[in-house]
Amino acid sequence: MAKQKIVLAYSGGLDTSIILTWLKENYDCEVIAACCNAGQKEDFEEIEQKAYKTGASKAYIVDIKKEFVEDYIWPTLKAGAIYEDAYLLGTSMARPLMAKKLVEIAQAEGSHIICHGCTGKGNDQVRFETTIKALDPSIKIIAPWRIWDFQSREDLIEYAKAHDIPIHQSIENIYSRDENIWHISHEGGNLENPWNEHLSDIHVLSCEPEDAPDAVEYVDIDFEQGVPVGLNGENMDAVSLLEKLNELGSRNGIGTIDIIENRLVGMKSRGVYETPGGTILFAAHKALERLILDRDTMHYKSIVAEKFSQLIYDGLWFTPVREAISAFVDVTQKNVTGTVKMKLYKGNATPAASKSDYSLYSEEFATFSADEVYNQSDAEGFINLFSLPLKIRAIQKEQLEGGSKHKDTLERKVYKAIEFIE
Repeated sequence: MAKQKIVLAYSGGLDTSIILTWLKENYDCEVIAACCNAGQKEDFEEIEQKAYKTGASKAYIVDIKKEFVEDYIWPTLKAGAIYEDAYLLGTSMARPLMAKKLVEIAQAEGSHIICHGCTGKGNDQVRFETTIKALDPSIKIIAPWRIWDFQSREDLIEYAKAHDIPIHQSIENIYSRDENIWHISHEGGNLENPWNEHLSDIHVLSCEPEDAPDAVEYVDIDFEQGVPVGLNGENMDAVSLLEKLNELGSRNGIGTIDIIENRLVGMKSRGVYETPGGTILFAAHKALERLILDRDTMHYKSIVAEKFSQLIYDGLWFTPVREAISAFVDVTQKNVTGTVKMKLYKGNATPAASKSDYSLYSEEFATFSADEVYNQSDAEGFINLFSLPLKIRAIQKEQLEGGSKHKDTLERKVYKAIEFIE
């Protein structure tokens, strides 16, 4: 009888390297390693070879960069979704796509079991498993961190040494990191004490702002219907554009945040996130929306953005409500076409100028100089109507405080107020 097949979400890092060996020790199975190339700086040929050397019967390396940027990052950018006003959702956006690929591989291989290396304390276990259940509820899930005897990554390092599993981590270099084309996250180690300032050597994608060049750098970003399509007048594909902005942001020290966030599973955690290109794009996109969107749409969209960010953070990409919000967002972006000039300097990404054929800004109306399109005396009638409820409330307050003898006065004041407006 053939052995059962388990598809393992594999990165070649500490946890999944241990898990591959652990699965073969504890289950009568074949392990199929599946690694997604989401733009992380890794030697994927080496990862593939390591999977085979560690005991995988098959190894997949799936390039998801283009799909990740176009179908996950751009919709989140258009929505303006930022979790708790700080986190640009780099890991959160990638997980549903990775889980989707795991399901596709499992179905192609005739496997009904997927294993992941997410801890029982984190958000990623929810993101992977909600996606798997949404796409194929027949698949069973193995989460070793929830069932094995290991208690820490230090335990894993000792296990790796005992089983001759090659790893890059050490007791001194214990950060848990997740990288893709959008960002890199850092957790664990000395970050677990919020009173510890993160060390400058934590940086992988960027540099400290004080170490960035002293000269200002500018970049023009072109958008079509809310999607970035070019830099400095040159059309670019999604992956190349983001990679170029990452390069610009990195050398200017842009996009590093150190935050305490509220995890879905009920605890607070601390993370350092580097998102150089994404930080520039969010600032540019928001500046263009300010030029183009009307007040009501812009204000309502900010409410929707908060809900969108929570859905993505919680792993609910493949849900009707997320799809409905994206449909609304797409309508708001129909005219978000134009160019934003971004000023990059020592950790700051500042919109310096913007232009669009769909701009609702009118210099003729907004000017402080003489104009022929706005009659300032019209404002008086508007203010009278706008403030009428407040005026009536104030008159009523006078009556209540002064007693019934002021009733006639109240009625006269209300009548005069309405007569004046008419």
